Amino acid sequence: MQNPYNSLATPCGSSCGSAISAAANLATVTLGTETDGSILCPSSFNSVVGIKPTNGLTSRAGVVPISLRQDTVGPICRTVSDAAHVLDVIAGIDRNDVATTEASRYIPMGGYAQFLRRDGLRGKQIGIVRALFNITGQTSLTPIYEKHFNTLRKGGAVLVDNLEIPHFDEIYSDRRNTEKAALLNLARFAKDDYVNLVTKNKLDAVVAPLQNVSPLLAISGSPGVVVPAGYDDGVPVGLSFGGLRGWEPRLIEMAYGFEQSTKIRKPPSLKKLKF
Repeated sequence: MQNPYNSLATPCGSSCGSAISAAANLATVTLGTETDGSILCPSSFNSVVGIKPTNGLTSRAGVVPISLRQDTVGPICRTVSDAAHVLDVIAGIDRNDVATTEASRYIPMGGYAQFLRRDGLRGKQIGIVRALFNITGQTSLTPIYEKHFNTLRKGGAVLVDNLEIPHFDEIYSDRRNTEKAALLNLARFAKDDYVNLVTKNKLDAVVAPLQNVSPLLAISGSPGVVVPAGYDDGVPVGLSFGGLRGWEPRLIEMAYGFEQSTKIRKPPSLKKLKF
């Protein structure tokens, strides 16, 4: 599959078919599945909005399982509004997925579309872990995200900068280790360190470039939303908002507030692609 913005750029995966279809106007709304980054990453690289829900908020019945602790299904759409409305439809109890019963307590009365607020950034406390912005080593992305830090501030958010996650290097360099003991230890580090970071600093979200927050969200079963944030030499980049379990409402508020403040997404020019 090709990235509709640049045929030489990655469309990422694994839900790239959904992201490409939404980006290229081949579908109004689509769904993706995520174990670790498979909604957030293709959404970021194809300039669309992706919501990775709290584990169990949406049914995984019929989905090829990788990790029941991490697998989730979420919307991939062109706008935050479309994604929120789709989430309203797919969130809920399914007797074929026992995790949906416990997670249904997170569904707000009145649904998710009510949180599409233009002033959704106002008063939100947002954390910045600089290490998340240095993973790729792409210095060309720095001006894009520094600009958007100002966007968040202008929207009324309070930024808590230069936060650190203990064991960050272990979490991000060793998560491919296949030894069971190492994986269990890593999962404990990632979940505890991330939850403690958010709670101790009284954050409403952690922002990160592209899909870089996805390992922390995956292991903790937490939600994330990625929104188009611009283009690096024509290749889309996204800004992710990560929260804790059940925090979809506040993430939608922030994502919508950011989207409406920037309105930076543009459709791809398919004439430029080489098939």
